[in-house]
This record gives sequence, structure tokens and C-alpha cells, in this order.
Amino acid sequence: MSSVLIGEILSGLLFFGVIGFLLLGFPVAFTLAGTSLIFGAIGYFFGVFDFSNMGNLMGRYIGYMTNEVLVAVPLFIFMGVMLEKSKIAEQLLLTMGKLFGRLRGGLGISVIVVGALLAASTGVVGATVVTMGLISLPAMLRANYDPKLASGVICASGTLGQIIPPSTVLIFMGDMLSSINAQVQMELGNFAPVPVTVGDLFAGAFIPGLLLVGLYIVYMIYKAITQPESCPATPMTDEERKGIVKDVIVALVPPLVLILLVLGSILTGIATPTEAGSVGAVGATILAALRWRLSFRVFRECAMATATITSMIFIILFGASVFSIVFRVMGGDNLVHEFLANLPGGAIGAMIVVMLIMFVLGFILDTFEIIFIIIPITAPILLALGVDPIWLGVMVGVNLQTSFMTPPFGFSLFYLRGVAPSRVTTGMIYKGALPFVVLQIIAIALLFVFPQLITWLPSIN
Repeated sequence: MSSVLIGEILSGLLFFGVIGFLLLGFPVAFTLAGTSLIFGAIGYFFGVFDFSNMGNLMGRYIGYMTNEVLVAVPLFIFMGVMLEKSKIAEQLLLTMGKLFGRLRGGLGISVIVVGALLAASTGVVGATVVTMGLISLPAMLRANYDPKLASGVICASGTLGQIIPPSTVLIFMGDMLSSINAQVQMELGNFAPVPVTVGDLFAGAFIPGLLLVGLYIVYMIYKAITQPESCPATPMTDEERKGIVKDVIVALVPPLVLILLVLGSILTGIATPTEAGSVGAVGATILAALRWRLSFRVFRECAMATATITSMIFIILFGASVFSIVFRVMGGDNLVHEFLANLPGGAIGAMIVVMLIMFVLGFILDTFEIIFIIIPITAPILLALGVDPIWLGVMVGVNLQTSFMTPPFGFSLFYLRGVAPSRVTTGMIYKGALPFVVLQIIAIALLFVFPQLITWLPSIN
């Protein structure tokens, strides 16, 4: 048996071995690194891997830690956590509920709108789903909303942080696709490629994010017309009606201005994501202080949460670096290239297969785990086949968002289950999420058929 074939077999076994160990419940980062080292040792025994290839790991790690683009990740996380811990997000939810609650389905629409606003301020799905579950679900149940519909609205709205800028997922994908695209273009003979930036991915995700919000709202209107008993209007007292204008101005305008400043500066090219993230973090802290919600305890909790989430993401990235080196050196790249290049349908056929693989992996792996493993393996082949890098990045984001809320393994369903009252059963949460999964699939189909929905805004940016 040739060494090339042995290497490809070992690289395939490495991929499935990592998945198997993760299913057994081992920590992700250590599973990626540990399994890769085991298979690297096996490859060394068969003469298809040399541990000298690990010599550039330290350089990679230092590169990640000093990457100016990736500095935006903890800044945006801090911004979102501060808005949550200082109760600004809670006040926003309650006020929007009062504003729209007088209409049938209005409370559901307010949850969708606030979910989009929180997505544009946090970029972290778990925190958004938990926050909305703790605040919105009891309010919707008190308003006699169908528990299934209420659960579905919260799960769908909470996952918008996966795709609506400043999504931390898009920041990492933008950084990876930038270097991968430059390498692929040079191999194809284009020595002056148009650079792909995180701002391009943010711009590309803007219209798809609005499309999803629009589909959710249309579905709520449909439910209000066809099944009004599932989403009744919420009566408002005369006292609440008198102060509604002031409440809306106080609760909605400041965070909305902050979000517009942050995203607007990125989309117009005035500021880089890192610079805009700095403005967002400081702005959220100032808003908390102006509302007398900032204390040493709140600041400490925000700093600890930011450090914990950021450390979790980067330790997974470090483990994925070990996996990537072993997989590539043993010939995994060639194996994947041959598989995707020989699929019927060319680039579109390969894209569909990669999307399906990612969708299934979304049931058992977190988003960051998937993109750190799959993007370095598949993106070079897809880009070489002519797939637009911005379209690829946004499609991956929407696809993983759909997987995140698909029963029975969607992570957002588990997050909501953890904070939902006992009267809301797991079956209700699953049934409520299904219509929104269908809406997600419709959105993915539209983005496949009309890629201009993604590529148009970056092209004029």
C-alpha cells in the first residue's frame, strides 16, 4: 500500500475519530489536539507524518493572539454582556412588549425586533436565547400565547446573533476566508486579488439578516390572522399608555443609536471592526452608567464573562490548529479536493454537500468548532472552483443558524429548555421551532438562487 493512500486513510479516520470522541463527551479543544497527536504518532510510524511540521504552532498561536481583527471578538462580547448585565436589554424587551402588545401577535413581533437588536449588539447566541427566555417567555405565557409559538419565536430570534453583524462567527470566518482566498488566488495565477475583509462579510450578512427578520414577522402576522387565539393582544392600562412614549425613547433610542454607530461605521468603511468594537464596548458602559446600572460588581461580571467566552473560543481555535496541521500533512486536503471536485454539479454541487455536512455537524458540535475544522478543509477547494468567498461565509452562517435551532439537537432549543418553566415541555419547544426552521430553509433557498442578496451590498461598499 502506497504512503499516499495510507496518509489519506489516516486523515479520514482522524476526522471521524474526532467526531466520535466528541460524541463521547470529551472537551472539544483537548479532543481536537489529543486525537490529532495520536493519529500523528500513527502516521509517524507509517512514515506519512513528521512531527517537525508542528514547529510553526507557536507562531500560529502568537499570530492569533496579536491579530488585530480578532481583537474585535472580546470587544463585541463585552458590549453585549454589558447591555445584558446592566438590564438595558431587559428594559428594551419590556418596553417593546408594551409598544406592540396591544396588537394580536404584537408581543411576538416585539420579541423578534428586540432579538434582532440584541443580535446586533451581542453576536453571542447562547446569551441572547437565555436572556429572552428568562424575560420574554413568562410575559408571553401570561399574555396567553401558545407555548409552542412563544418558544419558537424566542429560539428563532435568539439565533439571529449567528448571522446579524457584529456576529463573532463572521469575524472568525472573515479572517480565515481572507487568508484562504489570497492563497487560492495566488495558486490560480492572480497575484493581486481583491481582499476579503470582515467588513465585507458584515455587509454581505446585512440583507440576509433583515430577510430572516422579515420572514419571522410575516409568519407572526399570518398566525395573528389565521389563529388569533395563539397570539392574543395584551391590554394596557391608562397609566401604562401615558408613559409609553417616554419609555420607548429612554429604552430604545440610546442602544439603537449605539448599534447604528457601531455597524454604520463598519459598513461605510469609516472604522475597522476592532475600532467599532471599542466604541461599542465603551458606549455600552456609558449607557449603563447613565442609567445608574454600572457598579463594580456589574463591571466585574462583564469582564469575567467576556474572558470566559473569549478563552473558550480561542482554546478551541488552538486545538483546531493542531488538527489542521496533522490532517493536511497526511493528505487530507487531497482527499477532500478529489471528493468535492468529482461531485456532479460542479461548484454548486460541492457547495450543497458541504452545507449538508455542516448542517448535520451542527447537531453535535458548536458553531466555532465547526468553522475551525471545516472551513480550512473545504474553503480552499470551494474557492478554487469559483465560489465567491463572501457568499460562502454568509451561507455558512445562515446554514449553521438553521442547524442551531433544528430539533432534536439544536443548541438554542437546549438553552431555552434550561430556563423555560416546567409547563413548557421539550415537545412544545421542538414543535414551536419547526415552522421557523422551514422559514430558515426558505431563506437559504432564496440566497442560493439569488446570491446578489449577499454580494450586492459589499460590491458597493
